[in-house]
Amino acid sequence: MAPIAYLTRTVQFTATHRFVKPEWSQTRNAQAFGAAASPHAHTYRCAVTVAGAVDAATGMVVDLLQLDRILAEEVVARLDGRDINRDIPEYGPGRTLPTGEALCLDIWKRVAARLPAGCRLSAVRVEEDPSLYAEYRGEA
Repeated sequence: MAPIAYLTRTVQFTATHRFVKPEWSQTRNAQAFGAAASPHAHTYRCAVTVAGAVDAATGMVVDLLQLDRILAEEVVARLDGRDINRDIPEYGPGRTLPTGEALCLDIWKRVAARLPAGCRLSAVRVEEDPSLYAEYRGEA
């Protein structure tokens, strides 16, 4: 059996979001979410780690150009410059709150579906700032 290696690629996007539950009052939203109940922006960093056997011919786990294309389409093009609550249907009013955790799960689903055979997703990390990030490793 070939040894398994891990490769992480990080991309960046800037987006606005807020945490608000429309069925709650403004006061309750403010109490639950604090400043995050108001629209605010982040320059997010998203790290995606893939795992697989190292290809004997290329020495790589995955074609980096293919991984870059997937991340450009599923993460950057989809989220950069967006108001996540307004522009991304899954995070619209009354739907999923655009937390770092929710973004990790969403990105996982989208990226995992597009990876080539022999390569699997190992982790997705979404960093809002240097002191706060969420990570998902495919655990149910």
